[in-house]
Amino acid sequence: MGAGAADRARRARRPVGLAGGGVPAHREHRRHGTGGDTVSTTTTTAPAPADTAPTTAARGRVWALARGELTLLARNKAALAYALVLPGLLTYSMKTAVKGVDLKGTGLDLGTMLLPGSIGMALVLAVYMNLVGVYVIRREDLVLKRLRAGELTDSEILSGAALPAVLLGLAQCVLLVVGVGLALDVSAPEAPYLAVVGIAVGVGQMVMLAAATAAFTRTSESAQLTPVPMMMISMVGSGLFVPLEVMPDQVASVCELLPLTPVVDLVRAGWTGDMSAVDALGTLATALAWTVLAWWAVRKRFPWEPRR
Repeated sequence: MGAGAADRARRARRPVGLAGGGVPAHREHRRHGTGGDTVSTTTTTAPAPADTAPTTAARGRVWALARGELTLLARNKAALAYALVLPGLLTYSMKTAVKGVDLKGTGLDLGTMLLPGSIGMALVLAVYMNLVGVYVIRREDLVLKRLRAGELTDSEILSGAALPAVLLGLAQCVLLVVGVGLALDVSAPEAPYLAVVGIAVGVGQMVMLAAATAAFTRTSESAQLTPVPMMMISMVGSGLFVPLEVMPDQVASVCELLPLTPVVDLVRAGWTGDMSAVDALGTLATALAWTVLAWWAVRKRFPWEPRR
């Protein structure tokens, strides 16, 4: 009995973590007190942080798809030049045409009239018209069908395909702000946050409208025609180059409800600073309503396989 008790005492005094010590390596026992009293304190490791792998994986899938689309866009020199050069050319050509517009009482000058309009044209040409063709061609080539068979979700497929066009549109907006601002001596924006909100909402709206238009476009050849009505209506009625303030009241009240009109109004108000908070919220609501309507149409009608 005495020998067994001595052996157990020696094993208890062995360093923590050694074989026979009787205590796992990840715990620490402390003994205090006098006599036979023993106080044991055990420390445990902190819980592991929440797993962020699904979010990281989704982001990686979107970026991988976007890189592929960006490579294809860079190879298409005609589409790239069309998206980058045409908005600036239209702005320059419209400069002479709109000089005769009477802007008295509108609070606008040539610069604050043309700059928001040129940004609107960049969104239409670089994002909307470009994406209609992308979605239709990828669908006709069965690319969208194959992507859906993998891990990508529908929103990831549409977002990844749209990202290069979105970046192209934003780059075009920056170039137009600098170029038109210097050419027409446009002052700094009075409410830049309105301009930023307008561009951001406009980008999202153009992506959704492009997907909705692609849903009703049968072939890649017809994809060159189906976006034209949206472009023409926006040029004439959304205040791109002719502000709504100089239109008849009844015509202006109808044009205020067009998809791109609230976007142009927000961007223009960013430079003039003459839009109240209530008007800004109403304008934003109109833009978001078109975006939600287009999103609903995409969910209900977008075909992921070639239309027969």
